Amino acid sequence: MKITNIKATTVAMPLHAPIRHSNGCHWGRFVRTIVEVETDEGITGLGEMGGGGESAENAFRALNKYLIGHDPMQLESLYWKICNPTASLYNNRTQLHAAIEFACIDIIGKKTGMRACDLLGGALRETVPFASYIFFRYKNEQTGIGGEETAEEIVAHAKELVEQYGFTSHKLKAGVFHPDHEVEVFKALSAAFPKHKVRIDPNAAWSVEESIRIGKAIEHLPNDYFEDPTWGMEGMRRVRDMVKIPTSTNTVVVNFEQLAACIRTNAIDVILLDTTFWGGLRQAWKASVVCEKFQIGVAVHSSGELGIQLATMLHLGAAIPNLSFAADAHYHHVTDDIIKGGKMQYVNGAIAVPTGPGLGVELDRDKLKQYEEYYKEVGGYQYDRDPERPDWFSVLPERNWAKLKQ
Repeated sequence: MKITNIKATTVAMPLHAPIRHSNGCHWGRFVRTIVEVETDEGITGLGEMGGGGESAENAFRALNKYLIGHDPMQLESLYWKICNPTASLYNNRTQLHAAIEFACIDIIGKKTGMRACDLLGGALRETVPFASYIFFRYKNEQTGIGGEETAEEIVAHAKELVEQYGFTSHKLKAGVFHPDHEVEVFKALSAAFPKHKVRIDPNAAWSVEESIRIGKAIEHLPNDYFEDPTWGMEGMRRVRDMVKIPTSTNTVVVNFEQLAACIRTNAIDVILLDTTFWGGLRQAWKASVVCEKFQIGVAVHSSGELGIQLATMLHLGAAIPNLSFAADAHYHHVTDDIIKGGKMQYVNGAIAVPTGPGLGVELDRDKLKQYEEYYKEVGGYQYDRDPERPDWFSVLPERNWAKLKQ
């Protein structure tokens, strides 16, 4: 079997409301690149990457020169053709490779009749639990959804999510408002669900000293972990030395060199594995094996997925023995999907691992066209800027906090 063509389509997917984070905002939509890898046997594999537009589409098209004629079952040589670190300027192609690898694993599964998780060694679970992913949101001016800033509003939103999806672990995306306000919101969130677990993630907006102060203030809560309170492996190590909550990261350990350094220095307790950031489903699985042998906890990270990448997250979560925590997903924030059958469904806070071969999802061509046209209408957005704070940009550690409107 040989690759004959790589196609890329940019889509924009509306969110229920704009979601805010420490470095900016998702302006009411996600932009994703949908990748199709075609073969001479008529089998097409699906991939997905965050971001998009002409530059991303051209980058994928350029990979045709590298990969036409390549056997998609040869995943190790695929990696080195794309991600030789020096040739790819120290792995600037990592996320491109991830989407292509997703598609090749999808092809292998369709060829053999095996699921992606079975290609990794088999499923240890058939459902993967997820945490609620709670953001401070701007209001959707068309629907009135969103606008949460206060503890009362965040708790009310969390209760809606629990009622609708059944979550029993709650993640608050922080780093937007002054830390004292966010700590009070976090405490209120935990108090509202005394039998549930909680986690807070300010996207590294706080200084080491602030992180220690905040960590001590929330040590008594039923924390899963303390996610990226500050920037850098050394900063995280200093926080870990002072706070009695397991620390976690998806920012400063995203490749094997960083993982080795983390293990050598005992810098961070839990590694959040992202199938895109790590360069593919197989790469994230390899990292989970290393973590298992060193008794390091892992969880599955979210980078703003639609159904194709969500499928990779589910297959990863199915196959790893040391899945210690509920996974992250932005998925409940998107209004629709580009896969047949519509959005995957949560049942009691979990999503079932797809049962079909490969990734187990198929493109809905009408939806793909619909959201391709929507992207052409609305375009991209500045992820690292805030639409209601036009002169603001993030500096770490952050000092210029957003102001409460209420």
